Amino acid sequence: MAITTRASQLEQMEAAELANRFKIPEALWFEPGLVRAVISTPAAEADLYLQGAHLAHWTPRGQRPVLFVSPKSLFAAGKAIRGGVPIIFPWFGARSDGKPGPAHGFARTSQWTVEGARQHADGRVEITLELSSNDATRDFFDATFRVRFRVTVGSELEMELETSNAGKTPFTFEEALHTYLAVGDIHQASVLGLENTTFIDKTDRFKRKKQDSEPVRIAKETDQVHLDTRTTCSVWDPVWNRRIIIEKSGSDSTVIWNPWIDKSKGMSDMTPGGWAQMLCVETANAADNAVTLLPGVSQKLMAKFRVE
Repeated sequence: MAITTRASQLEQMEAAELANRFKIPEALWFEPGLVRAVISTPAAEADLYLQGAHLAHWTPRGQRPVLFVSPKSLFAAGKAIRGGVPIIFPWFGARSDGKPGPAHGFARTSQWTVEGARQHADGRVEITLELSSNDATRDFFDATFRVRFRVTVGSELEMELETSNAGKTPFTFEEALHTYLAVGDIHQASVLGLENTTFIDKTDRFKRKKQDSEPVRIAKETDQVHLDTRTTCSVWDPVWNRRIIIEKSGSDSTVIWNPWIDKSKGMSDMTPGGWAQMLCVETANAADNAVTLLPGVSQKLMAKFRVE
């Protein structure tokens, strides 16, 4: 009990200190627990957790939530949140070199720090979080890096992931904004923009396949890494009568994922029917599109979402 109380006190002190430095009246404040930044603008609201720099909520005013978050997500220290926008870095999926390390890398469960925040003249709120290499990250990834995640909240959602090589040797990494989109019914949703692309089917022994000229539709467990594509995608959701547009830059891969029925049964943080209410469309650089950074060089991955 004493340990729990002490932890709660520390969380409240952290939130208060962040508020002293970065609070924007009526637009940005910080709440204790698993510490989060709460953003409120005339056009939208959002929640951004410092653990993992994890955006867990973005809802334009008067609309349904755009991001899916499982009601069974733990929101606990060291545990990844099921939904929202997990940041994948520095590898995608399991490590390909056979070395130990958490799936999808360590960024999504690391503690990030707030670098800055500001409000634009039009009411949009921008907040930047930062993660730098340290002794804990070097246990898994022997590189000297700095990653910044900049989120701008308004009628559109803008996310920018900037990775810098602060060391003396090159390193190679994979990255993704593993965005869980909320949909009315996965059986009826479709993704446009990936027609005629080559993809790695991770559910079929990583075979390389060619998407036909039709939109991507989900009818089974799906885990597809579409390669060499910088195209804008859109998710058409006829149940909720909306289209989610996803523009991107600095990204050569787009990943489509849904765990479907059987796989979701093994996820303790997913409700039984949760798989039917979500669709991941991930802005990424993965597999063939992994990035190699020379010393002193930076790379930016950007994704911008809007609802029509």
